[in-house]
Amino acid sequence: MIIVPLGVASATPTATRHLSSVALWREGDVHLFDCGENAQMRMLQAGLKRSKIENIFITHFDVDHYSGLIGLISTLQLQRREKELTLVGPKGIKEYVEWNFNFANIDLNFDLNFVEISEDIESERVVDKDDYFVEARPLNHTKFCVGYRFQEKDKPGKVDADKAEALGITEDEQYKALKAGEDVELEDGKVIKSYDIVGHPRPGDSFAYITDTKYCPNSVKLAMNTNILYHEATFSDNLADKAAETGHSTSSDAARVANEAQTKLLVIGHFSARYTNPFILLREAREKFFPAWLATELRPIYTDPAQEKGIVKQKVYIKEIDESKKSSGRGQSRGGGDRKKRHSSSRDDSKRFRKRRSSSGRGGPDRGSSRRSNSDNQPRRKRRPDRSSRDQNDYDKGTSRPTKHITPRTPFDDFDRF
Repeated sequence: MIIVPLGVASATPTATRHLSSVALWREGDVHLFDCGENAQMRMLQAGLKRSKIENIFITHFDVDHYSGLIGLISTLQLQRREKELTLVGPKGIKEYVEWNFNFANIDLNFDLNFVEISEDIESERVVDKDDYFVEARPLNHTKFCVGYRFQEKDKPGKVDADKAEALGITEDEQYKALKAGEDVELEDGKVIKSYDIVGHPRPGDSFAYITDTKYCPNSVKLAMNTNILYHEATFSDNLADKAAETGHSTSSDAARVANEAQTKLLVIGHFSARYTNPFILLREAREKFFPAWLATELRPIYTDPAQEKGIVKQKVYIKEIDESKKSSGRGQSRGGGDRKKRHSSSRDDSKRFRKRRSSSGRGGPDRGSSRRSNSDNQPRRKRRPDRSSRDQNDYDKGTSRPTKHITPRTPFDDFDRF
């Protein structure tokens, strides 16, 4: 099971963050949790095939959580999809999708299986397959919102191959029957008990997706003993009042849920645009729960890194704002584009200074410069305004902004955490 954050912004996108969406890859299939604007493009950039989407789960009808849904379904139509697609969300999602395609006069080539969730539920299995199921529970937001738990069903125990061979098990069908918990009778009438050869069932992996909610007991129930808990951390602790007012969680709320649910890994996302560097949110979460990580767009999170690493390979890398500033600063003295900007700015700066009069007075330039002393023959360097004055002048002209304080980066910000 691989979790890939596609968008970690709340409410509005920023230069480096996209609207809410998280992809879960499992055995070649993709399950999408929320579908914010540009989710399908982020899937391409993450190295995930849109044709592999099996289910889409929408948490609620805040626009930033479903604004990419119609565009994604339209793309699947253009790709001539034939396989059924399951859409899960609060009641009203069917009306919304069908109205849009009726308005556009589009007749889809594939079936949409709508699973609508009523507001009066306590818990509901919205998807139930042979090897996994998805549970939904209502959360505590300003409007009806649900969280999801993706749970693999218990896997069969491992067969002791040496012991099976010694007892006379040779055929594949016999092995499959034993793994399924069935006893096998040999040709000589001897019965081989499944529990004698097969080990204990192995619990399946699990993932909880909880966003746009204040702390509530259902968050803990969805996240109980999960391998990965993705929980919103829209605000820091000093904005707890605003979080409560808007129906969101702080980083400490996310840590509280992780502690009470005893999850193995907490991943926080859905950051407010006010946090240019969300490390302050991570620091607060880690004070109360560890391990906790920041959700980084397009960076996969593995439940089994030894087996899964390299399966999903992102196609692009977007530099962070402060990182690009550092690199551009280092390249200013050599980069061609930066040189042009510097020359144009120096020409602008030269207009601000009056020309220095020649030493010969009003009669024009001094023609006896060849007789000057050696010190006078030294080339004169152009006087350049200091950096602070240039920055201030640029700011006055509206070409740049004053330096904005952001949370300092830390040594592990560039570390491959997952």
